[in-house]
Amino acid sequence: MFDILVYLYETYYRPEACPEPAALARKLSAVGFDDFEICEAIDWLTGLNEMAAEELADVVASTGTRYYVDEEYNELGSAAIGFIQFLESARLITPVQREIIIERALAVDESPVTLSKLKIIVLMLMWSQGKEPDALMFDDLFGADDEQAPRLLH
Repeated sequence: MFDILVYLYETYYRPEACPEPAALARKLSAVGFDDFEICEAIDWLTGLNEMAAEELADVVASTGTRYYVDEEYNELGSAAIGFIQFLESARLITPVQREIIIERALAVDESPVTLSKLKIIVLMLMWSQGKEPDALMFDDLFGADDEQAPRLLH
């Protein structure tokens, strides 16, 4: 699924340029992607669009610290949580974007989510909102992953 997401990012500069799901599925199939992965990616993107369209008034007004429940911590892992906290503390993402990233990461059938996959999720969120990552975020998203040394959570 993540190969498809990267392909979409590289192929369609803006999400508006991306075809409707049925046409997109045909194009992805013609390129050589597996039908199961295509369905999984389209479902994931649909969830991303739905989540982005929701009103998250409580999150918008949030000025406090985000605490992760055990299930979130186990599913995301310390590297992913550290990266999300870094992006938010550097003001590269908003609390609403943070919640969308968490929700979409939890929707992935992988535990814990690898840092490289979380970076793709962040990139796809920015893409879906028509935003370009700034230089600091771009370096972090495309820099070398060091899965063995997660960011500290303090």
